[in-house]
Amino acid sequence: MTDNRIIALLSDFGLQDVYVGVMKGAIAQINPQLKVIDLTHQIPPQNIAAGRFCLMNAFSYFPPETVFVAVVDPGVGSQRRGVAVQFAGGYLIGPDNGLFSGVLSRSPAIAAVELTNSDYWLSPHPSSTFHGRDIFAPVGAHLASGVPLEKLGSPIDPTSLVELPLGFYKMTENSIIGTIQYIDVFGNLITNIPATAVEDKRWSIAIADSIVPCGRTYSDVKVGEIITLVGSHGWVEIAVNGGSAKSQLQVDWGDLVEVVYQTMS
Repeated sequence: MTDNRIIALLSDFGLQDVYVGVMKGAIAQINPQLKVIDLTHQIPPQNIAAGRFCLMNAFSYFPPETVFVAVVDPGVGSQRRGVAVQFAGGYLIGPDNGLFSGVLSRSPAIAAVELTNSDYWLSPHPSSTFHGRDIFAPVGAHLASGVPLEKLGSPIDPTSLVELPLGFYKMTENSIIGTIQYIDVFGNLITNIPATAVEDKRWSIAIADSIVPCGRTYSDVKVGEIITLVGSHGWVEIAVNGGSAKSQLQVDWGDLVEVVYQTMS
């Protein structure tokens, strides 16, 4: 068994408070030799869908057996389960609230446990508001240090893990109806329409009473102009060259978009 795996952290804690540093301290107490990588701690507060998207689009860039500790947990202290999940690329640790469903849609769970063994927590009496520090980070450190998954708690059926649907997109002969699934720091609007749906086609997007032309890169339009393209994440997105599509179009998470196919010339 490989010891000293990488731990990748994701949360909605931000960087102003000590929460992220304290989680890293809890990890270091258990094994100071572990390498910890911050995916992001700027997930919008309580936005499970945003955390799902970021994990889904990041996990494949990490080495096998990486331990992903993710905490976007509006149900902390409730009856929601804390879980550890093994999949082909590594392990997922955090709340069972759909946060992991994007990763598992691409790489299905192999095994899962509910985190019921307090021997691997920071304390057998964890805070009711900070499971990231008291349960998830310590469990991640133990797992990354070589503790077998099955020792962390009670086995559960992986099919019972909570799913957070990506949201529908509907294809017709001439168009696709989808939604905005994520908005990045640049104000780019990332839809739930995959690149494969527009492959070998030209298209425009109808959104917020605007028609947005397609291109290959942001610089295909002038600064301040809007464009739709396939982003590096593999999804159709809407962007403004040098600006924010979110601000310019005044749209938000979950708003509808329509991709309209155009005749290839």
